[in-house]
Amino acid sequence: MDKHALAEFLRHKREQVNPSEVGLPQGPRRRTPGLRREEVAQLAYISVDHYTRLEQARGRHPSRRVLDGIARALLLSGQERARLFHLAGEREENESAGPAREVQPSTLNLLNRLTDAAAIVVDQTCRVLAWNPLAAALFEDFSALEGEERNVIRRYFLHPDPERRHYGMGSPDRFVVTAVSYLRVAATRYPHSPELAGLIGDLLAGSEEFARLWNSHEFRIERHLRQTVRHPRMGPIELDFDVLTVPDQEQQVVIFTAEPGSSAYQSLQLLKIIGPEPDLAQPSGKVAL
Repeated sequence: MDKHALAEFLRHKREQVNPSEVGLPQGPRRRTPGLRREEVAQLAYISVDHYTRLEQARGRHPSRRVLDGIARALLLSGQERARLFHLAGEREENESAGPAREVQPSTLNLLNRLTDAAAIVVDQTCRVLAWNPLAAALFEDFSALEGEERNVIRRYFLHPDPERRHYGMGSPDRFVVTAVSYLRVAATRYPHSPELAGLIGDLLAGSEEFARLWNSHEFRIERHLRQTVRHPRMGPIELDFDVLTVPDQEQQVVIFTAEPGSSAYQSLQLLKIIGPEPDLAQPSGKVAL
């Protein structure tokens, strides 16, 4: 248990919660931002003294029940909740399960609406969970692959064909550092997941490049890049690459777009018509759990 880091985390998150978000009046006399300590304690169903001691780095080891209550009171996201448990030296009950594979209907609806952009949904291990037809045409038809073969990191480091493993990206190094950084987050979040341990083990054993990157402990997550994708039939396509986080799902929506009217945009429009490469063509799927 890291008492001082936990105390700092709790103070920071408490100050970020607007009272109205938890059904409390703002009030004219409120001098500090966010919630008061006694309000957090009340919402978490714990004593004010217990919570105050945690914020002052003087508290005893909190139980899972106490942490659950604090997480609800402070409206923590999935990643923030995992951070809370980690700082408290406590393990969540679902740590061995691994990242969730269910994609919310609202996220699937977003993918279907992005008709002029290629979009995929990945979990923190970079396994592709859902995609739209343009993503299948730009990269490959993910429905033609088995579950673990849809993992972008596995493909990047272990694909037998070096010409295909990068999806033709001109600057894959920046992309892959971000992907491996998400894998580090997943390894911290789910330290007892057999599937995640197996993936990391396969990568370490099968790729010296991955081993060097993993052992360097480099951590960098970039949410916007510009990539040139060299498509086998369309040639180079310069695209903007944006990563959006799905709150509470620990999933990322990765969107590739082009400036309307540009040659890259015209290439995407043509790809919508011709679809995936003939050798990979299958009925295009949109969800894989």
